[in-house]
Parts: sequence; C-alpha cells; structure tokens
Amino acid sequence: MNDTGGNGDGGRLAKSSPGAIASLSATIFLSSLGGSVANVGLPTLSRTFGISFPQAQWIVIAYFLAVISLIINAGRLADSVGRQRLLLAGLALFGLASIGAGVAWSFWFLIAARALQGMGGAIMLVLAFALVCDIVRPARLGSVLGLLGAMSGLGTAAGPSLGGLLIAGLGWRALFLVNVPVCIAIAWMVYRTVPRTLHPAATPWRPDWAGTFLLISALCAYCYAATLASGRFAAGNIIALALAVVGVATFILVERRAADPLLRMGMFRDISLCGNLAMSVIGSTVIMATLVVGPFYLVEGLHMTPAQAGLALSVGPVISAVGGVPIGRLVDRLGIVAMSLAGLAIMAAGAAGLAFSEGIVGLPRFIGSLIVVMGGYGVFQISNNAAVMAKSSSATRGTFAGLMNLSRNIGLVTGASVMASIFSATAHDGAPGGLAAAHGLRATFATAAGMAALAVAIGLSSGAVPILRRNAKRGG
Repeated sequence: MNDTGGNGDGGRLAKSSPGAIASLSATIFLSSLGGSVANVGLPTLSRTFGISFPQAQWIVIAYFLAVISLIINAGRLADSVGRQRLLLAGLALFGLASIGAGVAWSFWFLIAARALQGMGGAIMLVLAFALVCDIVRPARLGSVLGLLGAMSGLGTAAGPSLGGLLIAGLGWRALFLVNVPVCIAIAWMVYRTVPRTLHPAATPWRPDWAGTFLLISALCAYCYAATLASGRFAAGNIIALALAVVGVATFILVERRAADPLLRMGMFRDISLCGNLAMSVIGSTVIMATLVVGPFYLVEGLHMTPAQAGLALSVGPVISAVGGVPIGRLVDRLGIVAMSLAGLAIMAAGAAGLAFSEGIVGLPRFIGSLIVVMGGYGVFQISNNAAVMAKSSSATRGTFAGLMNLSRNIGLVTGASVMASIFSATAHDGAPGGLAAAHGLRATFATAAGMAALAVAIGLSSGAVPILRRNAKRGG
C-alpha cells in the first residue's frame, strides 16, 4: 500500500490497500449491526422485562449516548497514540459488552452493557473513517466512502432481518451474542491488514473530563425530556429540557476556557461546516424514525411476527447498501452539491409517502416508502461525509471523523427519543389498534418530511453547498 503518505510508527508500514479497506468496511458493518440488531427486538424486550415503550427506547438510546460520550475523545486519542491499536481495543470492548448484553438478567444490566457496547462502537466508527482517509487518494475518496456507506447499510439491513430470525429461533439473547464471533474475525483482519499509524503533528491527547461530563449530562437530560412516559409533555420533561439547555450553555463556556477542550469552538466559525453537521443531525434523525418506529408499527399495527417485521425492515437498507459504491462514484463525478441536495429531496419524498396516506398503511406502501427514504439517505450521507472529511488535514483527521460521527449519532439519539415519542403520543388517541398505530406513523413521518426540507434550507442558507462544490473540485 503506497497511499499512506509515510504514516507509520516505526514498527510497521502500510500493507495491502484492498485488504485494509476490506477490514475497515467490515468494522463499519459490525458497528451498524450492533446498533440495529436490537431494534426489531424492542417489542419482545418490552414484554420480557415488563417495561413500557418509552422505557424500551433506552435500549437504543443508551447505545448511541455512549457512542457520543467517546466519539470525539476517540478521534483525538487516535491522532496521538495510533489508530490501528486503538481500533483493536474498540473491537475488544465491543465484543465483551456484547457478551454482557447477551447474559443480562435485568433491564438495567442490559442498559449498562449496551452503553459499553456503544463505547466500543464509537471507537470503531471513528477509526474506520480516519484510517480510510489515511490509505486512500483524495480522487478515490468518494468511491471508498461509498463502500463504507454500503457496508453501513448492509449492517443496518442485516440487523432487523437477522434479529427477527434470531428471536424466533434462539431467543432475544442471541441478538447480542451473535456479534461476538463476527467481532473476533474482524479483529484478526484488522491486525493482519491495517497499518499502524502515528501522527507526530497531532496535539498530544489530554482528556477533557469536565467537557465530556457536561456534554453527556446535557444529552441525557435532552433524551429524558423527549421521552414521554405518559404520552404527554409533563413537568418532569420541562425540567429535563431546562437542564439540557443549561448543560449546553455551561459546556460551551467551559470549552472556551479549557486549555485542551473536547471541542475547539473555533472550528464552528466555519459556517459551512456547521451546515454540514446540522444536515447530518437531521438526516440521521429521519432515518432513525424508520428503525425505531418501524418495528412497533409492523408488530403492533400490522400484527406481523418479529421475523416478518425484520425481513420487511431490511429491504430499504439492502437497497441503500447495493447502491453505496455506485453512489460514491457518482459523488466523485458529479460533485457533492447535486448529490447532497438530491439525497435530501428523495428522503423528503419517501417520508411524505407515509405522511399523506389514509387509513392503515399497508405493507407494500410502507416498504416502498422505506426504500425511498433509505436510498435518499445513502446518497446524502456519502456526499456529506466526503464534504466534512475534505475539510480535515492529516493531523486532524481523527478529530474530524469524530465530529462527523458525533453529529450523526446526535441525530440517531434524537430519532430514538423525539421521533419515537411523537409516535407514542399520537398512536394512542383512542382509535382501534391498527388505526391508532397508523395515525402515529403518519404524524411521525410528516415531521420527518418537514425536517428533510429544513435540512435543504440549512444547507443553502449556511453556504455549505457552494463551498462543497469548490471542495469537490479541489479533491478531484
């Protein structure tokens, strides 16, 4: 492999580029599988542990909150101590946490294991993107990011379908234990093919514990505020929302004064970068609505089994995965501008297809709209990821990869809490079971369609889109 720019730690130089790219793609697959495999099991887990739908949301939220808690620190640490070795540590943590989730005997033990699993997933996400940018020429970056997007879609697709089959055949514990052999195989691949890298130009890592604590506290309060236990916005939600606002304000003040902050506030003076990150949050929020609300609608509204619901939910991500590499090539050829806007417009159209239906939304319409939404997200995500990484340098690549994944996971947390709460609040309005679930589905995706349109407006008004055009030309 000759594209590392001399990166090395004095012990081992870059190895075969195809083998390394395959290993990193598999890493993305595993992280996506771990994040999605539990979604189809939420109705089963609700019954097993005797918990409500809002409580079950935390099985998903805990994973993504943990991802957020470590994602920036993982990028900065990797820039300082070496990316391959930290990736192996992340894979080990992910595998051990998967065992913990698989043997969980209580709801709270499961939540704790999912949080540890998310910390491993954070390391895997950041390091995979950062290492790909080390070993791939800029002219091919869109295509390789398309491959990573395809593997992410494949992992997301495999999650619901595999999860439904595992629940039907082996029970819910297999949802988590299935990750373990996959994790071991990928760790071996990474060790054999991915180069050890160290970047002397990077700033030595010093953890910002105060910033990390404030960020996670604010996000936990935000998620609690968005979780409507009674189906209505109560006093506890208002208090939690106020705490979230105070937490964010305090976080900004602390970061401005910190000698080595978790996030350098000066980065956000680039309005176009802010636009990219805001668009990423919104796009991920919309896509998470399909992954969390979808299983409940199919099981409770259309009375499907978990296995059937899993297969139905896998169709959209499969289409997104198959199209990942061709989409990446189109990004390289047509530029990021057209592809970003096209992806968001496609997402809005798919969400509108569910929002403006009448009566019970049948399976054909649900799957058709799901394919459109997931396909649009694949187009948008690849384009937006390429735009963010084009703004990074070799010494800051891990930090930018962390920032990119931070925005994505904030969106996923928002989708798992806010969008799920919209469904919960509007699906129990006194109508018969199927009609009530359909009403909740329409309200959720009407919100999603509006959010996709908002993302387009943010991209245009922030100046992100024109700047992305210049970046694309510079990279090509």
